[in-house]
Parts: sequence; structure tokens; C-alpha cells
Amino acid sequence: MTSGLTLLPWLSRVQLMFYDLPERVAPVNHTDMHDFILVGLTIRLDLQVPLFLAFLAMYTVMLSGNFGITLQTPMYFFLSNLSFLDLCYSSVVTPKMLLSLSSERNTISFAGCFVQLYFYVALVTVECYLLAAMAYDRYLAICSPLCYPAAMSQELCTALLAGSYAVGFVSSLVLTVAGLRVSFCSPKVIDHFFCDGPPLFKLACSDTYLNQVLTLAFAGFHGVTTISVILISYGRILSTILRMGSVLGKRKAFGTCSSHMVVVAIFYGSLLFMYLRPSSSYSLRRDKIVSVFYTVVTPMLNPFIYSLRNQEVKRAVKRAVGRMTVSLPKW
Repeated sequence: MTSGLTLLPWLSRVQLMFYDLPERVAPVNHTDMHDFILVGLTIRLDLQVPLFLAFLAMYTVMLSGNFGITLQTPMYFFLSNLSFLDLCYSSVVTPKMLLSLSSERNTISFAGCFVQLYFYVALVTVECYLLAAMAYDRYLAICSPLCYPAAMSQELCTALLAGSYAVGFVSSLVLTVAGLRVSFCSPKVIDHFFCDGPPLFKLACSDTYLNQVLTLAFAGFHGVTTISVILISYGRILSTILRMGSVLGKRKAFGTCSSHMVVVAIFYGSLLFMYLRPSSSYSLRRDKIVSVFYTVVTPMLNPFIYSLRNQEVKRAVKRAVGRMTVSLPKW
């Protein structure tokens, strides 16, 4: 909570650079009545080209870095799947954002909006459970190293991954179907750069009480479940490390899980700041900046965070970035 509060002055300054939005945005004449208009990151023409180039560069780095880790050996099972998830859920949002910045195509169809919402919610939920599974994996590796190969078998890894996907996609299906029953008012202008729940349902003409209850119930359940697993796992890891007599052993144990702790802090910090606040404190302008952080910036940073303490991952990321750089066209 403290870290979130310290970001507020910085976010307030940055939001002035991104846009100067009017209270109401006029609908585009060519827009079909079933389409939504995405306001995007900015309506300032002088910022669209610099933002397009910046986000294109970040998206390219994200693709190359995460492709590098997905090519790893089976011992990187969870890390490879985390990279695959980062690649997928960033790709659900970023290409449409880049298209809006580079052209006047700032509309999205009704079906396209809900498809984007469905996959975005599903993949973010899967990532929450995958991060919890990775914390449990680190707990077994540090607290029960002799039993780790047998306890964390390939069958268990596959089951944890399949369960994460099942929970994420079923939960998102329920929320999306509930959202389809909502009627939306015209002009259908979404003050965001993708179809996220809060800005989308601000346009509702019908009652959204069921949607609010389901969103709160699913978010609360998934959040409490995954954060509890992570906190319990790292609580036991910390207890085990403090009992170690060797300073070298302590350092090695901390190094084993430090990258994962950083990724968890960044990912959950952004989500908690976005979705677990009183409705009176919502600011769509500020929320756009935070959304950029966890949809574009965080997936780009994750491969490099893991590579800081892992030489093999570092070499794979460098190879992937090198191949991507060579393949880029010369300007």
C-alpha cells in the first residue's frame, strides 16, 4: 500500500504527457452501432508517433526475450510457461494499441471487445496461479532438496499447469458470459486502450450488479488463494534459510528465489493498485498508465529479471535478442 501511494505524484505527472482528454469524446461517424470506440493512450497527434515507436520497441524486446526462455530445457518448465503467458497476454492487448497509434482505426467490434476481454482475464488469472505454483516449487527445492526430484515430478508439474489454465479460462468464461447480458449506451466510447472490465462497464445502460459481484468474488478467491500459497511458501523458505549455518548456503538460497520474488512483487503490485481500491479513488487516466506497465512493461522485464541470476537463461535471452535484431529491417 505504501509503495502504491508513493507512485501517485509520479503517475499524476506522467499522465499529463500521455493525454489531455475531454470529459466526453464524440463518436466517429463511420462507426457501426455495434462497435466500440477505444480512446487509446492519447488523442494528441504529436505524441502518437513517439509512443508508437516506443511501444513497438518494447513489444519487440518482449517477444524476443520471452521466445528465448520458452526454448529452454525441461528444468525450466514453469519459467518457460510463464514466458509463454507473458507473450500471449501482452499480444492480446499490444498489437491493437499499436494499430490505434499508427492509424485512425480506433474502433473494435462488440465481439472483438469481448474476445479481448475474455483472453486478457483468462491469461492474467492463469499467471496468478502459475506464480503460486512456482513459489511452491521453490519451497520444495529449498526446504526439501532431497525429496524435490520425486515430489516435483513431471506429472505434478503438468497437473499444476493444467489446473491453472482450467481455473483461468473457466472463470473468465463465466465473467464474459455475464458481461454479454449487459446493454451499452451510445456513444460507446471506452476511455482506455483495450477492453478492460471497469471502463467497459461504465458504459452500461442496464444493471451491472451481478457483474460486480462475480468480479469481486472471482478476484477475491483467486487473489486470496494464490497470495496465500506464495506467502506461506516464502514464509517457510525464509524460516529454512535463517536456520542455515552457512553464509554461502543462505546466499545461494536467496539467489534461487529472488528473481521470482521480484516478478511476484511487480505483477501483484500492479494488479492490486488497479483493482483493489475504493471506487471513489478510480482514475481512468492514471489507470491507463498502470495498465501499460503490467501489459507491456512487465512482460518485457520478466526475462531479464530471471536472467540476472541465471547464466543459462541470460545466454538464451541474448541469443534470442541477437536473432531478432538481425532480422529487423534496416531503416
